[in-house]
Amino acid sequence: MGFGAENHMLLVDRERLLERLMPEDLLKYGLIPEFVGRLPVVVTLSSLTAEDLVRVLTEPKNAITRQFQKFLSLDKVDLVFTPGALEAAAELAIARKTGARALRSIVEESLLEVMYDVPDHAEIRKCIITEETIRTGRPPLLLSKSQIDEGFDETNYEKLLAEHGQSA
Repeated sequence: MGFGAENHMLLVDRERLLERLMPEDLLKYGLIPEFVGRLPVVVTLSSLTAEDLVRVLTEPKNAITRQFQKFLSLDKVDLVFTPGALEAAAELAIARKTGARALRSIVEESLLEVMYDVPDHAEIRKCIITEETIRTGRPPLLLSKSQIDEGFDETNYEKLLAEHGQSA
């Protein structure tokens, strides 16, 4: 009991216990009634899961992925994120322990070079962000109109990478 004491309660048990916290519990813990009375609502928060972070990346009206898709569409380039890339971004945000705040910087890191290069290359029509782009910093796959006409897209880009001597 006290500061620096070892707590043998499991994290899951502690979270369940905090979900049932009542103002009376805070009084028993030692907080003064005047302070507890000024807390209109007591709320507990849980960490976002990787699935939650993927939803943050894709579902809102102003989602980060949609913002970058709109930005590149000004240069007539379609931006596509593979499911693996979205999951990798979520896992990286969890690893950084910054939650949803890190998602914008993770996506920006993967698109930084592309945002500067695309306006100079009018032949580029599609940009594919893969899991490797997020995890290892490999440049995104940029497809020209002729490559798109040949049938390359986010579902079969591995063939194009194999032609260039790279692996997915």
